[in-house]
Amino acid sequence: MTSAAKSETSDSENRTPEWGHGYMPGPAGCRSCVWHTVVVRPAGRRPALENTTGSARPHGSSQQVPAVSRKGSMEAKLAFSQDSPPISIICAAKVAGIPLSIDPSLAAGSVPTLQFGSGESLHGVNPILHFIARGASFSSFSGQNAIEFGHAVEWLEYAPIFLSGSEFENACSFVDGYLAFRTFLVGHGLTIADIAVWSNLAGIGQRWESLRKSKKYQNLVRWFNSIDAEYTDTLNKIVAAYVGKRGIGKSPAPSFKEKVHDSKDPSAPEVDLPGAKVGQVCGRFAPEPSGYLHIGHAKAALLNKYFAERYQGRLIVRFDDTNPSKESSEFVENLLKDIETLGIKYDAVTYTSDYFPKLMEMAESLIKQGKAYIDDAAKEQMRKERMDGIESRCRNSTVEKNLSLWKEMVNGTERGMQCCVRGKLDMQDPNKSLRDPVYYRCNTDPHHRVGSKYKVYPTYDFACPFVDALEGVTHALRSSEYHDRNAQYYRILQDMGLRSRNL
Repeated sequence: MTSAAKSETSDSENRTPEWGHGYMPGPAGCRSCVWHTVVVRPAGRRPALENTTGSARPHGSSQQVPAVSRKGSMEAKLAFSQDSPPISIICAAKVAGIPLSIDPSLAAGSVPTLQFGSGESLHGVNPILHFIARGASFSSFSGQNAIEFGHAVEWLEYAPIFLSGSEFENACSFVDGYLAFRTFLVGHGLTIADIAVWSNLAGIGQRWESLRKSKKYQNLVRWFNSIDAEYTDTLNKIVAAYVGKRGIGKSPAPSFKEKVHDSKDPSAPEVDLPGAKVGQVCGRFAPEPSGYLHIGHAKAALLNKYFAERYQGRLIVRFDDTNPSKESSEFVENLLKDIETLGIKYDAVTYTSDYFPKLMEMAESLIKQGKAYIDDAAKEQMRKERMDGIESRCRNSTVEKNLSLWKEMVNGTERGMQCCVRGKLDMQDPNKSLRDPVYYRCNTDPHHRVGSKYKVYPTYDFACPFVDALEGVTHALRSSEYHDRNAQYYRILQDMGLRSRNL
């Protein structure tokens, strides 16, 4: 019997504020307020405080969750994106004794895939973890009975919350209290739940390591250290290979195989763009023409200039003109003048409004595919439902009804003005940017370039990934406050059927 199968013997800024129904630039500080009112559901729901002191096997069954046959597991290949390695899967497979070959070649934003020699495959972290739990070399890895397996599944759904920066310490506090009188998360032995949560904590990087050295979460640290000590050689090698100081996938990029443009200042620190090739990089500086150049603009513009020159690539200046109520040609002219004052040379000037017809076609296509819907809820009600993970009553409207209301929006009718288009993503995701974001809203103010031609305008969240793809942008630089919205960017690109970008 492996050590893992032993029974327990001891205690153990962004664009978030809304105008109308959409998102516009605003301060990032409001996230701290959101944290105290969040109601986390399935993907981040807290597991129940179960009582596992007794057996719970159903009548007529000696083992409710039999281990999955491991036939063919030698041929399993785990494919994933290099920028987001699924270390929970890699760690769980090592502990479970399931050999995997590693293929970090998927595009950025892709979900991990487990490919079998038979041609079958599993997609997503949790389905793959379920397979590993039930195919482990020791059956207790999935729990001793059906109830324990159910609790393990709850923990798998909860584990990703540790990677959500705003909810990290709240999750640590919850699990610390839960482990006050427990050695393991489920039952009396190590299960897939322990490895999933352990891996996500390890994946935080320096932030978790700092807490681990403190006395703040002693039960959580005790539990983490006991697993770490038991599997030092196995788990620590994986963490060292895939986790940088800032977390999963954020270790310094490997050295270039091609010579890049020399920096004018040899003492300046080098920062590599993931997947960048000399002569093939295209960046964009995308200000909203609703004000004059500020320090944030200057920083973004200069960084894009630096990488365009370093990789001998292209730089596009794109005006994100999707809010006619705030924008004007005066701001466009002044921004261009200030960009030239900074010494920034660009290859093209474009406008999001150049793509309004194609954006409307894409919105209508998503409605027809059932990937978007029309919502007529009041702004405050919509905000509260998104906060609490409650689906809109309009979420499951028929395609015909949605298309009819979309037409009302396009025509700017009184009925249409009450509506917005929302993406049908995931209302239970702990990352609230994925909770059915707004794609389109009505605005009858004249636009500084196209006048009163349109009565509907795309939100930044919808337009940005679409236009990046159409313009061939390879790397979109975003400040750190956009980190929680990166998953949304990739998901929207995926639903649109467009190639992923590097953020």
